[in-house]
Amino acid sequence: VQLVESGGGLVQPGGSLRLSCAASGFFFSSYAMSWYRQAPGKERELVASHGLLSFIKNYTDSVKGRFTISRDNANNMAYLQMNSLKPEDTALYYCNARNTRFGEYWGQGTQVTVSS
Repeated sequence: VQLVESGGGLVQPGGSLRLSCAASGFFFSSYAMSWYRQAPGKERELVASHGLLSFIKNYTDSVKGRFTISRDNANNMAYLQMNSLKPEDTALYYCNARNTRFGEYWGQGTQVTVSS
């Protein structure tokens, strides 16, 4: 089983990034996909989640209207489009796959730094 994140980097405030999560080794379409982040000295927090159905999406309040989660079941990919980035979005971003019956998997994370 693998979850591999990519797309992080350094961006100026107001900029955009698109994170990708490539999944392999499990039945992707049966897992809810989520993005978490962890900033230095803070607990890991849920940023966005995408259920098995296309219309089931949830966001933490601080990213609503700026971030969009999506998934491509045909290619076992999950994405997080991040617009209007702020310095407080700086964190290590993790991809998570969860199935209530079979458990969950985590990626290694991709660093997002928002700074001028």
